[in-house]
Amino acid sequence: MFHYSGNDLYCEQVPLADLARHAGTPAYVYSRQTILDNYRAYDQAFGDLPHAVCYAVKANSSLAVLALLAQAGAGFDIVSGGELFRVLRAGGDPSRVVFSGVGKTADEVEYALSSGIHSFNCESEAELALVDAMAARRGVKAGFSIRVNPDVDAATHPYISTGLNRHKFGIPMAEASAVYERARRLPHVAAEGVSCHIGSQMLDPSPILEAVDRVLSLAAQLRAQGDPIRHVDLGGGLGVAYQASERTPAIGPFVESLAARLRSSGLKVMVEPGRSIAGPAGVLLTRVLYRKKNGHKEFVVVDAAMNDLIRPALYRAHHDILPVRRNALPPVTADLVGPVCETGDFLARDREMANAMPGDFLAVATAGAYGFVQSSNYNSRPRAPEILVEGAQYRVIRRRETYEDLVRGETV
Repeated sequence: MFHYSGNDLYCEQVPLADLARHAGTPAYVYSRQTILDNYRAYDQAFGDLPHAVCYAVKANSSLAVLALLAQAGAGFDIVSGGELFRVLRAGGDPSRVVFSGVGKTADEVEYALSSGIHSFNCESEAELALVDAMAARRGVKAGFSIRVNPDVDAATHPYISTGLNRHKFGIPMAEASAVYERARRLPHVAAEGVSCHIGSQMLDPSPILEAVDRVLSLAAQLRAQGDPIRHVDLGGGLGVAYQASERTPAIGPFVESLAARLRSSGLKVMVEPGRSIAGPAGVLLTRVLYRKKNGHKEFVVVDAAMNDLIRPALYRAHHDILPVRRNALPPVTADLVGPVCETGDFLARDREMANAMPGDFLAVATAGAYGFVQSSNYNSRPRAPEILVEGAQYRVIRRRETYEDLVRGETV
């Protein structure tokens, strides 16, 4: 839903130059239609196969985004008590929430049980024992899946790869059967599924499909030994195009390939997409402050920084840099840098980009996921607003922070 009309970049029917002038920069801008289209692509491709699309809240946890997805029928994948609080505040159905994550606390488990979530994706026997003990206090039985580690290489950035035995996540698949057997002795938990997630930003779905085959084999083994496995949770991980030259798997055909493997199993399937729903739906708007040269090196200094979008500094991630209004000047090769006092404060390095001048606006593309949620107040910089575009209208769904917000909760 981001497109040029003439020389102006639009989000849906809103020219981003007008939005930037009225709302200021830096600012995150999301397309409502893109979020819904991507969610529905998952939901509809499963057809009549029993399924649940549980949006990964960690990708973008704005209340307005969560409310939009809840109204569309989405479930939610959470990794903290705070994310559960957001889902509930946004009107999400707790019975469609799965709680993942390797370090759940007793307070978080208690909160989840009291809220009536669907189930826990447990990552260790110690965690399973905690869930059992907390459920016993409430006199309930908690549904769980063990997150198994299939030792499949996701072939992605090492910081977001999670499916190998050397990673902190999950239980080795070879040990899973014995863990489920011991879990049958715990009176306040019930084995309902098997969970797996091998990593994020995968442009080749082959590793996911390989992991699915292994999980289905394990599920059949568990059912044969008496565990009432009713679903498999296959996580998320489908990648998005961060640069125009990248080819990414379409959501629909990918889901259809999953469904083909699962149809004869008799199991419900759960998936937990985040990036592929929210990522392409957002941009970070920024304004050029200065142009400068150090020797042969060219810099474009903008008002967005690593505290606003840390992915380039943290992962060396690429985001296309788009001019909000195209000009006739030849492109320039430069570093796009921000005001934070770090050499690592960059949004692009040695990049051929539009020859933007001070006062011009740029859009950092594909910033709808893992953008604002990872932002901070480093260098005492107020966080950017979030804006949701709906056709020809837009609304501020999170206001820009003020200096007073920076010290809220502190004392001298």
